[in-house]
Amino acid sequence: MATTWLERRRARIDDVAGGRSLSVEALRRLRRDPVAITGASIVGLFVLVAVLAPVIAPNNATEAFPQLLDELRPGQIPGPQEGFPLGGDQLGRDFFSRMILAAQQTLVVGVVATLIGLAVGLVIGTLAGAFGGWVDNVLMRVTDVLLSIPSLLLAISVAALAASPSQTTVIIAVSIVAVPIFARLLRGAMLAQRDSDHVVAVTALGVRRSAVVLRHMLPNALGPVIVQATLTLATAILDAAALSFLGLGDADPGRAEWGLMLAQAQAYLDVRPALALYPAFAIIVVALGFTLLGESLREALDPKGSR
Repeated sequence: MATTWLERRRARIDDVAGGRSLSVEALRRLRRDPVAITGASIVGLFVLVAVLAPVIAPNNATEAFPQLLDELRPGQIPGPQEGFPLGGDQLGRDFFSRMILAAQQTLVVGVVATLIGLAVGLVIGTLAGAFGGWVDNVLMRVTDVLLSIPSLLLAISVAALAASPSQTTVIIAVSIVAVPIFARLLRGAMLAQRDSDHVVAVTALGVRRSAVVLRHMLPNALGPVIVQATLTLATAILDAAALSFLGLGDADPGRAEWGLMLAQAQAYLDVRPALALYPAFAIIVVALGFTLLGESLREALDPKGSR
């Protein structure tokens, strides 16, 4: 009994003395959270499929196969058969291979657009939060204008300005939607850091303003922004699919992309609705996975939260 009590006492003392870092505590919470595990599993599977898509996909996404073309008739599109688990599409192409390769396309667009929006938002938010005054007023008024426009409408407006739709225009349009979100969030976090004790202390010691911002304020303000990036990935995937569905995405109709595949399937809903159900289900599940993971990260990194 004495030994057990001493072990417990020692464990409590170690916890108090050494403590747990915020990241360790957040990881502990995430490992116990079924929502986080579900989201991480969906995201992990999606990333794995996207990265290994050229290896997993058994066929070329643009190749039409004679065995599928032979079954193409007015009012009939071939369903699952040997060698083609999901059957063919309206042009006799392997629908399974197109679904797999479209995952890679979706991941590239979502990640690149989010990274661009994050980079630009970091610059705007850092300048506004660190210097304040007229710099803050000008940058935040521009940000407020962008935030006042619905995200999808803003993305459509930006994409429609391009001379010809392409994957690049989709990435630019989606990234512009993400910029004000990151800028506003980082600006708030930077303002909270300006009056913190450690920032006031290093400022009083005569440390240069740029060093204070980059070494003391910015690193401590990045936590919420990183969590928001996970949530923004879900929005980026939805917006990119919406632009492709509306014909503002890649002009190449042969490219495998879930939003474009969903748009092409609209004319064949009464013939083979699975052509629309599969890409729609994939978009919903992947966006849900990033959302669940992002919300779980936000709660786990909240020092006031308890599980």
